[in-house]
Amino acid sequence: MAELSKKQKFLKALFYVMPHHAVSRVVYFFTRLQGPQVGPMINWFIEKYGVNMDEAEEPEVGYYQTFNEFFIRPLKSGIRPIVPGENILACPCDGTVSQAGPIRAGAIMQAKGRGYSALELLGGDKTMAAEFADGKFATIYLAPYNYHRVHMPINANLKRMIHVPGRLFSVAQWTVEEIPRLFARNERLACYFETAAGPMVMVLVGAINVAAIETVWSGLVTPPRGKKISEFDFSHTRKEISKGKEMGRFNMGSTVILLAGKNVEWSPNITPGQTLKMGQPIGQFPT
Repeated sequence: MAELSKKQKFLKALFYVMPHHAVSRVVYFFTRLQGPQVGPMINWFIEKYGVNMDEAEEPEVGYYQTFNEFFIRPLKSGIRPIVPGENILACPCDGTVSQAGPIRAGAIMQAKGRGYSALELLGGDKTMAAEFADGKFATIYLAPYNYHRVHMPINANLKRMIHVPGRLFSVAQWTVEEIPRLFARNERLACYFETAAGPMVMVLVGAINVAAIETVWSGLVTPPRGKKISEFDFSHTRKEISKGKEMGRFNMGSTVILLAGKNVEWSPNITPGQTLKMGQPIGQFPT
């Protein structure tokens, strides 16, 4: 593990004492303001992070009334083809693989020498965590320049959703390597699905400046009121979401953690550091 720079050491110390949610609420407010500052802010962001606006459904900066509208911009139709095949999993988002592999006795690898448990990631739900005790996981980091909508990797039926309050540490690679159990400490939304591949969970992890997480079925889920774990039961309804359809979005960037059963095998491209596009194949399971 590379030694931290002076700036990173300062930021690491700052992250522990920073009022994460207060900062993120300020970001929430400013990214939804309209006015003449919006265009220059978007142009600065595009230049700084190398955003490819040729992929956007609306490439003209002047179209966006707020910075958040730009950040969650939809893509042109067909620009992210969804891999066909009922037993082939499609990547749920654009991003970079942080870690991926087997879940060993309920333990998930965060970075070299650091891990956390599926049980704590899922808010202490023993029944849900037990289904993935010997399953698979893939952690995908969404950088600021990435497309920030999240899609279904397979046809699925939503059964449960758990919102777990927590901190909002940065999810940059160096903080993931430095801050123990980061993904089990940050605020997150775990969505549990039934699929032909078996049980599957998509965890949308919050981070500093991630001012809100939305799903297509519940709308805005974070920021929440209160600090208790919230559970939502959808078992008495049929909320079917087709492969490739949008399931949620990050209002500012973060991380998706995909948990799958032991029958799923990741594709060779699911290795740390590999960049991915939404819709490309990431795994398969026997039919």
